[in-house]
Amino acid sequence: MNRSLKRLDVIHQNLLDTVQPLDKELFMQRPSDREWSVAEILQHLYLVEERVIKDLTRGIAAEPARVSFFKRFLPTSIVSLRIRKFQAPKAVNPVEVPEKQLVLANYNGARQSLKDLCNLHGAKRFRTLVFNHPFLGRIDGRATVDFVGYHEQRHLKQIREVLKKLGA
Repeated sequence: MNRSLKRLDVIHQNLLDTVQPLDKELFMQRPSDREWSVAEILQHLYLVEERVIKDLTRGIAAEPARVSFFKRFLPTSIVSLRIRKFQAPKAVNPVEVPEKQLVLANYNGARQSLKDLCNLHGAKRFRTLVFNHPFLGRIDGRATVDFVGYHEQRHLKQIREVLKKLGA
């Protein structure tokens, strides 16, 4: 679990280093009507992480369970690849995005909550809970934490693409 949390920290810091220097206008600007702004991408990451925390908390409160043997070897790193675009579930689509400082505060707060949850319950308990991912299916709690990092890495690539399109 420590390795997963360290990876979360590294990816999170890389993303923050990319977006914090942006001025408010660039942060909120969309490259096109069909593409998200940096602010919307961060809002999406926050919404996903909040959803994950809620579902993991529910899993912790439930009886221990396990995913199938083969599911334990599913590489959640495939999430970081941007070979194929996916439509985000409606519940995690950014709708009304607050101003930059609040977006960043929400995003950082969700990450701290996830890390606190992991540290409180530990790797052993996370191996015995099940998370239902909309695309990956049933994965255990440890794989879910890895997913969060790889999902963030995927969107860091997207942010860099957005900034390039905007000439930044």
